Amino acid sequence: MTQTSLPLIQPPKSQTDHINWIRLIRSRRVGPATFHRLMRTHGSVQAALDELPHIAKQAGVKNYAVCPFDIAEAELLDAQQKGYQPLCYGADDYPALLAETTDAPPLLWVKGHLSCLAKSTIALVGARNASSLGRRMTHIMAEGLAEAGFSVVSGLARGIDAAAHKATLKQGTIAVVAGGLDVHYPRENQQLYQDIPENGILLTEQPTGLIPQARHFPIRNRIIAGMAQAVVVMEGAARSGSLITARNALDIGREVMAVPGHPFDGRAAGCNFLIRDGATLVRSAKDVIDAIVLPEQHAPPMVIAHNKVMDAPTAEAHAKILTLLSATAITEDIVIRDSGLPARTVAQHLMDLEMQGRIERQPGGLLALAG
Repeated sequence: MTQTSLPLIQPPKSQTDHINWIRLIRSRRVGPATFHRLMRTHGSVQAALDELPHIAKQAGVKNYAVCPFDIAEAELLDAQQKGYQPLCYGADDYPALLAETTDAPPLLWVKGHLSCLAKSTIALVGARNASSLGRRMTHIMAEGLAEAGFSVVSGLARGIDAAAHKATLKQGTIAVVAGGLDVHYPRENQQLYQDIPENGILLTEQPTGLIPQARHFPIRNRIIAGMAQAVVVMEGAARSGSLITARNALDIGREVMAVPGHPFDGRAAGCNFLIRDGATLVRSAKDVIDAIVLPEQHAPPMVIAHNKVMDAPTAEAHAKILTLLSATAITEDIVIRDSGLPARTVAQHLMDLEMQGRIERQPGGLLALAG
């Protein structure tokens, strides 16, 4: 499925539409894949809700009832009162790569800056009982990726996840949590829950108040893999959630990379197994970037400008963005607002201009013309 073919489903517009959207995804036996099938078959959320009891009856399910309106309304109002906003599949700000997966969450609850979701994203995952060296390595790699213009996504667990988020707080980190956004788990990361939305974003597909159970973490991991261009396993045992994320990434065609570790350290066993089985060995942010950024000569040949081949619309967008920048640094949100271009389009153009050496990112993710 290509980005140009998305979205096939129109997101909700009104409060009532949002409530019905929640009713459908919260109805019994309706998971993300079923949600998408129902919407594509019946064309609208109301038509899908109307048809769902008949479908259940044909499947032999007796006394089936969709999620009541008041239950869904309560979820929406409770989340909104706590400062969370719904991000639905098909919306402009919905993560583009995640939208390409067959089980993309129909609804994400988010808090923070949606512009983080428009950047190219790398997942850093690993052991909860991470070694001191593993945490330091994660901090250095996450910091390097953020400085290069990538968003770093992880799962806000203790250990490697927490190290990745702490390293990228100023640039805007992405945290995918397994429970409700108001449930701070683990407790030791409560400060991160408060700090991340200042420049980054928290997100989940679970309703407020849900305390995560073991079954919720693999569900969360598929989101991390789905929204990332590549998954880097920093540390991980032979059987761990990190390897589940890596398998999810492989299943949907994402790059999987791993940092090697000592053979006698059980926390490195998963990484070493991944490398043995073909994952790319990486030791730095540069290794990660080199493995995923395509060579310049593979760009479609159209119009040549500043030693980079590009089509005319791209050249026009680059010129528009450059006129908004000066030696005085501004935020990416200002560029998105003043250019009038979609956030994900701006993020790609900014990366191109940065690679050309025409703009530079300053501390805090600010943008300025290169000196």
